[in-house]
Amino acid sequence: MDNLFQVLIAVIAGAVFFIAVMIIRSTAGKGKKTSNAVRQKNRAGIIRECTKRLVHDPHNINSLQPLADLYYDEQNWEKAFPLYDTLYELSLVHPQIDAQRVAIRQGICALKINKMDEAAKGLFAAHKLAPDDFETNFYLGMLLYRKNDYEKSIGCLRKAHSIKPDISDVNEPLGMAYYKSQHYKESLPYLRRVLDENPENKEALFDLASAMEESGLGDKALKVFVHLRPDPDFGAQSSLAAGLLHERSKQFQQAVQDYEIGLKLENVPADLQTTLRYRLANAYIAVNNIGKGLSYLKQIQVTTPNYKDVPALVQRYQELNSNSNLQTYLMAGTSDFVALCRKFVEAYYTGAVVKIEDISVATESIEILCTVEANRWEDTELFRFYRSTGAVGELYVRDFHAKIRDIKCDRGFCVTAGTYTEEAHKYVEGRPIDLIEKNKLVSVLKKIDILG
Repeated sequence: MDNLFQVLIAVIAGAVFFIAVMIIRSTAGKGKKTSNAVRQKNRAGIIRECTKRLVHDPHNINSLQPLADLYYDEQNWEKAFPLYDTLYELSLVHPQIDAQRVAIRQGICALKINKMDEAAKGLFAAHKLAPDDFETNFYLGMLLYRKNDYEKSIGCLRKAHSIKPDISDVNEPLGMAYYKSQHYKESLPYLRRVLDENPENKEALFDLASAMEESGLGDKALKVFVHLRPDPDFGAQSSLAAGLLHERSKQFQQAVQDYEIGLKLENVPADLQTTLRYRLANAYIAVNNIGKGLSYLKQIQVTTPNYKDVPALVQRYQELNSNSNLQTYLMAGTSDFVALCRKFVEAYYTGAVVKIEDISVATESIEILCTVEANRWEDTELFRFYRSTGAVGELYVRDFHAKIRDIKCDRGFCVTAGTYTEEAHKYVEGRPIDLIEKNKLVSVLKKIDILG
């Protein structure tokens, strides 16, 4: 019986507690609704009364001020701006108006609605009245940043940061102002703070990588660019940046991958697509895949016919693509080049026995000394091969002639994939030197193909 009585008391107590909680919640809800209703009623009253008075007196300070403050607190910049703009003008003749407060708010509202000249009027006036105010320096710095006056923007934003170093809103514009004014090293700590707060800020991440590259931190920059390659907004630019860094370190295969990723992205601007194709073509050529490189050069010719040196490159590599020996002559490693030059010397004569005596490799050329035995004559001859496709001048031919005399050679042959200058041709007149230019070189290289 006692146990039953205790259970009954517990049930009653629980019910009472539940009802009390519901009453409190209901009262609180009604109080909140009442508070909102009062606030809305007060807002409507302020707007109605102030507007009514301003119709009769547009310069009524006691109406302009509360109405401007109401819209400012609601971040209704469009409606707040003309009110503060009027108050700013009135502050010049009415000392009871807080001129600095009105000027800064006029400037902020104008900045928010992209009225740059009006914003400058208020913000510069506010800065003159309160040069050590955080808000004034911050928003004036933002205005100058948006007007691309980065150096002056940095001065204001640095001042704002020194006044309130814990306010994180300063980090991004200050970092970006340093970056865009090419103070790359100085931008790094601020951009890093931006990313600490918001790791998803891809613009800050891309700019951080670019600033690191410019500051000599190429390895760290490369990691960021590679990470950003798939990004829809910054992927194409990052692919290009990563590819250029890989090219600088002679990692052409990785560069190919970078550029191909960039070209697969959607909505890449046409000029950036062209740049990526051009770099990709050069990277493929660097890994001796001339066919692929040529295909991208031809794509550029379709969209941008006179882009850089594309017409000349197409002409050059089209010929190389159809002549494997010329490709080896110009682009292969030293051992393959030397082997081809040996074949050239052997194929240069028909019906004669050629014996290679010596081969020397220099930075600009290679030389092959040989003896040639024919039915009616025998000579010691020196061949010098240049890989240049430009014009070989007289000085190089003079040097070659001196070498022939030093080693008492019967004759010399100077071979190039380009041409010789007029002075070089004049110099060899009456001297035992033959100048072999590209056309003759190509005909002998084709002969090597036939001979196998």
